[in-house]
Amino acid sequence: MGFATLKDTNNFAKKFSNYKDFYIKHNDLIFSKLGLGTFNAEPYKEENYVFHYIEGVKEAVKNGINLVDTASNYRYGQSEKEIGEALKELFEEGISKREELIICSKGGFIQLDYPFPENPYTWIEENIIDKNLAKSEDIELDQHCMTPDFLEYSCRRSIENLGVDALDIYYLHNPEMQLLKLGEKEFYKMVEKVFARFEKLADEGLFNSYGVCVWNGFTAENQELISLEKLLKIAVKVGGENHRFKYIQLPFNMAKTNAYTTPTQVVNKEECTIIQAAHRLNIGVISSSSLLQMKLFKKSFSAETGAVLDDTMTLTSDIQLALQFVRSTPGIISSLFASKVPVHVKENCSISKVKSVDRKRYDLLYRL
Repeated sequence: MGFATLKDTNNFAKKFSNYKDFYIKHNDLIFSKLGLGTFNAEPYKEENYVFHYIEGVKEAVKNGINLVDTASNYRYGQSEKEIGEALKELFEEGISKREELIICSKGGFIQLDYPFPENPYTWIEENIIDKNLAKSEDIELDQHCMTPDFLEYSCRRSIENLGVDALDIYYLHNPEMQLLKLGEKEFYKMVEKVFARFEKLADEGLFNSYGVCVWNGFTAENQELISLEKLLKIAVKVGGENHRFKYIQLPFNMAKTNAYTTPTQVVNKEECTIIQAAHRLNIGVISSSSLLQMKLFKKSFSAETGAVLDDTMTLTSDIQLALQFVRSTPGIISSLFASKVPVHVKENCSISKVKSVDRKRYDLLYRL
């Protein structure tokens, strides 16, 4: 019961054969075009621990989602633990099995613990610095660290929290946070050390593939910009042609479209968008923040937008239209949304009743 497999993810998709182009093959796995994320802003707020994701995860899988994404720091590890509870119940009830599901986590931010430690600085000193996982100068803004030892510690902790034997994808989380401090040259040297450790951990079976998850890193028009071509060259250097650097994750939604529209990358000396760069370099793209933490819905979408996204008039809410938008974006494998309420998860999955928008029609949206 290690990783997702092509056979089992394909069998999972077959259970939902009535869905409209809701599954896509990439790297010998079948992905649902929507994935469930488990991020909540401001994790220190007490209300973020009143609810849980267990029933939301179960509902997502029951409704055809086989991509579940989290990170070691989301709600100080509670999100991972709740996913673990949900997976245990899904497997015990025979609803799904491990090999059907693509489980992802991330490392880079310091997780701390829940309940929140009385003195987080003491916690960091005792759990990271004293254990030689990093030095104080390796920690940026008291919250981010990307030393190989710390990342290995985070990865093993994530696997334990999730109650699985291994992850399918493990991401380096928001490395652009270290770019300004380190400078470009030292930053890529650090990435090389991280990727070398990730290749070793993949050899040991901790995860099948690894990637890089950013907020602004691939689309920034400033000193936070990370070159995907350079990352791939590093992966080939440390892992050879059969390296396991296979994915990137970045935000994309109706308000934040520069991954599709703005040429911030260079591949073979030609400017291109990050989605184009990933396609040319054979790196899969997973998008996050599909609903921009519900900030997209301060006013209703125009009738023209609705008509382009769903000319069948089947979708009944702007949330569904927003998910239809990201699900239809050329070059994106799967798009994440976060929802803890089962009925909302089910409503979101109902976009599978309609086909995604074709490329010609989709591009009309950028002219409205």
